[in-house]
Amino acid sequence: MRKFFVIFSIFAIISSLILVGCNQNKSNNENSSSDQNNSSSEAPASGPITINKEISDDQLILSKGPHGETAVSAKTLELTEEEIAKIKQGNYKAAIVMHYAGNDWSTAQIDGLKATFERMGIEVVAVTDADFKSEKQVSDIETVLAKNPDIIVSIPVDPVSTAEAYKKAAESGVKLVFMDNAPQGLEHGKDYVSVVSADNYGNGVAAAEIMAEKLGGKGKIGVIFHDADFFVTKQRTEAFEKTIQEKYPDIEIVARGGITDPNDGEKVASGILTKNPDLDGLFVVWDVPAEGALAAARTAGRDDLVITTIDLGTNVALEIASDGIVKGLGAQLPYDQGISEAILAGYALLGKETPPYVAVPAYKVTKENVLEAWKLVYHKEAPDSIQSAAK
Repeated sequence: MRKFFVIFSIFAIISSLILVGCNQNKSNNENSSSDQNNSSSEAPASGPITINKEISDDQLILSKGPHGETAVSAKTLELTEEEIAKIKQGNYKAAIVMHYAGNDWSTAQIDGLKATFERMGIEVVAVTDADFKSEKQVSDIETVLAKNPDIIVSIPVDPVSTAEAYKKAAESGVKLVFMDNAPQGLEHGKDYVSVVSADNYGNGVAAAEIMAEKLGGKGKIGVIFHDADFFVTKQRTEAFEKTIQEKYPDIEIVARGGITDPNDGEKVASGILTKNPDLDGLFVVWDVPAEGALAAARTAGRDDLVITTIDLGTNVALEIASDGIVKGLGAQLPYDQGISEAILAGYALLGKETPPYVAVPAYKVTKENVLEAWKLVYHKEAPDSIQSAAK
């Protein structure tokens, strides 16, 4: 009996050791999987806060601010570890008030803001989506103010009709940081901290250069522009048209069509293609209406059409990677724009001086660099569908 008891005890010990080892391996595998899924888009856990160090230092920024301000490069912004520690002591709150949150650009911008605010110990108490409706955004601002945020980061749907709501927020002591545009009548340093944008003029130039290269420097093209008082989209279209007219005299802009809603792209493009069956190319002011233009081109049997645009959304990236109708674009770097906005909010909380207009450099994207561009834009690897298409 005693011999049996000893054998049983030894067997129990060995079984326990095996079980511990299995659980340890499982835990390690789960941690490894979690790290692999999350590490690419998380902000660094320590060190100063800056935008992506892989962004070129010598990239010339062509855009001016909404009041003609010379751009300060986002590469110059930084919060030190000491400054981050001081901000954490304040237990601050922030809200993000978007014009529209239904595309890759907005998602990346929000992700960049959230990750950076987390590093700064700032709680994000609200993220709103106005669905491109100014009256909805005014209501969003009023709702957000009831949560008593210290910071609001926002992009105005309309700089005129939303101005009063933003002015009310500024007068209540909220630090306002704007994406792309400032509401009418608000003053830098008094009412808002700064405006942060991509180099939209530079991206318009990039789209024009890709168009010219793909057309061999000659042809007839159309332009689909944003028919609204929206500063950055005006810059893109102006840059595209001016570059074509000044650098490529054998390319003629023969048609223009305006959109007021991102879902109008297919309808406007269809009309242009019907009236101009010999059109060689089409510039669309950003990727969502460009998706509609792509659908119109396919319906018209125009697989030979060259489309260029702005913003590296999933669908246009897939089209570029597969050498489809969309041949290239000028990319914003929205994740880094979000980091920049959070840094500037930190500057304001610390009482540091802030520039009126900050820009993140433009980035030209074609099939040759679409995977590299995706990683730079979104801080993570491209989806499998885009990687497969690029091969």
